[in-house]
Amino acid sequence: MNTTQRYGAGDVWLAGCYTHPALVWKAWHASTLAEIESGTRWLIAESTVTQGMPAAARIPEEQRGPVLMDPYANAAWWLVPLDAAEEFADVRQLHIRHAGWTLRCPPTGREMERMQWLWDPDGTGHLTDPAVLAAAFGPGGYRHPAEAPA
Repeated sequence: MNTTQRYGAGDVWLAGCYTHPALVWKAWHASTLAEIESGTRWLIAESTVTQGMPAAARIPEEQRGPVLMDPYANAAWWLVPLDAAEEFADVRQLHIRHAGWTLRCPPTGREMERMQWLWDPDGTGHLTDPAVLAAAFGPGGYRHPAEAPA
């Protein structure tokens, strides 16, 4: 069984986001979290689970990117585009982690060391749109353009 068959497209993509994918596979084969540095293909927007879950419910399914959670530590990590930092300047509930910040990740579809993907990476590189995420954390939540008030 090859790596793609065992883990799936999301895991292949996630491992490929790190400069040393073999270290990611080695960690997962040992049933431990893989340490993947941000800044190559995405940045991390961090929130609490308490604030993140209501925001997550406001994001339409087709606009959801990968989100990793540790419910016991009340932490959620949203994978966002590299240029997303400015979009979150006024969103107090989100903290942008700098490039090179390490995210400890399980493979998709598995809980490991209390960590689990709320929305798995799908292998396409799709990330959460910063404008959609910022709006979801806002008081009115995200609205489709057709729903916006005139």
